[in-house]
Amino acid sequence: MQESETIKHLLEIMHEHDLDALKVKVGDQIFELVRREGGVTFVPSGAAMPGSSPVPSAPAGAASSGGSTPVAGANVKKVTAPLVGVFYRSPSPDAESFVNVGDRVEPGQVLCILEAMKLFNEITSDHGGVVTRIIPENGELVSLGQEMFWIEP
Repeated sequence: MQESETIKHLLEIMHEHDLDALKVKVGDQIFELVRREGGVTFVPSGAAMPGSSPVPSAPAGAASSGGSTPVAGANVKKVTAPLVGVFYRSPSPDAESFVNVGDRVEPGQVLCILEAMKLFNEITSDHGGVVTRIIPENGELVSLGQEMFWIEP
């Protein structure tokens, strides 16, 4: 089972049993999820078992090769995830994306949906401008505070 699928399953268990915290060892990894005001936070555990690979703290879509990660200009407005959830670019699999790179957006316009504990949360833009970067892949689990969109005025 992929890490994102494991976390989604653990979120479902937390919701089903109305838990505030959950710490589980799955294989060689330890997952710790804590419910906070505004959503659930995934806490990478520093207490990984000896010989195991640590839980990555960087977003799954982050580039790992040195120097290839784009750098935001000074005027770029970043839209970050207000909660932990699964990122969807469209309202349904067969529908058009809410926005694409190059699209002009207005404040209040829906950019994506984040699914958390079977609730679908529309994420809107606080800024007007042109979408210059969409960081997560469709269906990817995003963390609280993770960058999702870059918008230039």
